[in-house]
Amino acid sequence: MTSIGGAEMVDWNLAVATATRLVRPGPEVSREEARTVVTELRRHARSSEEHVRSFTQMYGAGGPDEPQNGSPVLVVDRAGWVKANVAGFREILKPLLDKMQARRGTLPGGAVLGAVGGKVTGVEVGALLSFLASRVLGQYETFAPATREMPAGPVLPEPGAPRTGRLLLVAPNIVHVERELDVDPHDFRLWVCLHEETHRTQFTAVPWLRDHIESEIQEFLSQTDVDPATLLERVREAAQSFVGARPEGEESEGRSLVEIVQTPAQREILARLTAVMSLLEGHADYVMDGVGPDVVPSVAEIREKFQKRRATGAGRLDQALRKLLGLDAKLRQYRDGERFVRSVVDEVGMDGFNRIWTSPNTLPTKTEIAKPADWIARVHRRTDS
Repeated sequence: MTSIGGAEMVDWNLAVATATRLVRPGPEVSREEARTVVTELRRHARSSEEHVRSFTQMYGAGGPDEPQNGSPVLVVDRAGWVKANVAGFREILKPLLDKMQARRGTLPGGAVLGAVGGKVTGVEVGALLSFLASRVLGQYETFAPATREMPAGPVLPEPGAPRTGRLLLVAPNIVHVERELDVDPHDFRLWVCLHEETHRTQFTAVPWLRDHIESEIQEFLSQTDVDPATLLERVREAAQSFVGARPEGEESEGRSLVEIVQTPAQREILARLTAVMSLLEGHADYVMDGVGPDVVPSVAEIREKFQKRRATGAGRLDQALRKLLGLDAKLRQYRDGERFVRSVVDEVGMDGFNRIWTSPNTLPTKTEIAKPADWIARVHRRTDS
């Protein structure tokens, strides 16, 4: 992550090794079945691109006749997902880690803390990734750098072309869920690809989106209080909230670890990021269900069963961890964002909705996500006048 006294604060190699060792094994499949799944996911990803672009009318500067100079699609296993996300974490956290590196001299016993803490934190990060690695079906990875094993977009780079990422489809998790839900596997795989392809289209058709989100994240991180004692106290508050042992009168009950470690300035940034993520997730859900009836015969059954699974989780431990990690907020993003997109499209049509991609100023606020009419009034009435 960064070093204190020559030792890394987070041993990323240990994080990868820990996650790979702890992650649950995927479903049993034969070698031939595995090849079939990978081939089908790649085929569905290619076909989803045209379905999504046609439905959303999001083509980028070249219009519908220009091929999308987008990001690669990678079908990975759980270990591959872990490696890709570790690379992304290292990239996006670099400015914060440089800041921590500059303050390393203020820590008493920094060399010892760095050596021991790097191993401990590596194991903790690995344990967290092992939990998530068995639950993610797909992911548009926006920030990770390209490697020989895992390329990133644009696929055909041009001078001055905006940076994009890569689309990951986690094959064992898709197979696990389709079996658990007892749905048509071919329909389910295409349905998942429609959602993830929407994310790829969002970032490849809207050149400024990646840099805007990255700048918001970097501003959030720059506001982070890196004093270890303060951070430890906030983590302790999170743990107390989690186990119900918070001091009487504290307001942290029901708040996630992510929420508790914020400064006031970070709360403002997080509100903007929450609105953007709600938009992106809700838009993907809206598109996958909008395209679905024409290309996924069993879409209604899949949506009903998947929504029930998404809402309930896999068990009490799963629900508790989701709450602590703030993943319940992500579920609300799907629901609230989809409701926002549907309301706007119903009112002003797809072309009217697509004004949202004009600039950061036309993105909805967190309040507007809950009140779509306010976004319509702000963006449409102002620009129309």
